[in-house]
Amino acid sequence: MGANLSLTFTDPNTCSLLGSLCLQISSPPATKPGLGDLPEGCVALILEYLNPQEICKLARLNRAFRGASWADFVWESKLPVNYEDLIGRVLGDDLKDKLCKREIYTRLCRANAFDDGTKKAWLDKRTRGVCISIASKGLAITGIDDRRYWNHILTEESRFNSVAYLQQIWWFEVDGQFEFPFPAGTYSLFFRLQLGRAAKRFGRRICNTEHVHGWEIKPVQFQIWTSDGQHASSQCFLNDPGKWNLYHAGDFVVDGANASTKLKFSMTQIDCTHTKGGLCLDSVLVYPCKLRQGLKHF
Repeated sequence: MGANLSLTFTDPNTCSLLGSLCLQISSPPATKPGLGDLPEGCVALILEYLNPQEICKLARLNRAFRGASWADFVWESKLPVNYEDLIGRVLGDDLKDKLCKREIYTRLCRANAFDDGTKKAWLDKRTRGVCISIASKGLAITGIDDRRYWNHILTEESRFNSVAYLQQIWWFEVDGQFEFPFPAGTYSLFFRLQLGRAAKRFGRRICNTEHVHGWEIKPVQFQIWTSDGQHASSQCFLNDPGKWNLYHAGDFVVDGANASTKLKFSMTQIDCTHTKGGLCLDSVLVYPCKLRQGLKHF
């Protein structure tokens, strides 16, 4: 009974103190602000200074970074100044207003086929320059319609799944031209060639060099011309049978003053004192000059 009386007449100040202590113990600690609390606009301003690979990695952190990674101005800084002209030439004008800047960047970085599939273009992520590959079927080849000289053969070793194979000819000439809205910069043009005809036997790659002849007598001449008066040329003996090599024709500069650049190029060996043959012509490549160090060429 004494215990009951002591509880009944307990000091009210003591009860108040005990109650406040219980509330403090049961209340969770205040959370500290984290990366997820940053406004998307602030995050986007940071992402603008990063490269695309870093942006995509940070986009997996949380919702704020994921939302900021879709900001148009972030990806517009990664695109060439004339990206709208590139979209019209490669993807078509109807896509300009349907894609956000991140989707545009993603699409341009793929190998996009155009001009009836005879050309492919893609954006280089490091230089923001454009790379172009032109199939052998998109070139003017002397004698290509005469099967005594040339044949188109299917192969997995070509970006276009087909190459032009020369058996034998006296007058060797390959020409090409096209117009394209290159972003400003310096570009190199190459011919991708191989002496010999590759095939597979029992799952292993072999190369038939039976028809290879005449290329050691006189060099092949390469030339390029641009619509603003630039001209470059080089010459080289074709060698190294059984391997694909890039033969450097020359460089040209795009200053960005013109909406597009007209480019002509040729590869010739027209000394008719001897025949030449056994050559595979895959494509013509145009790369930003900064990428030349990573390419095997002559």
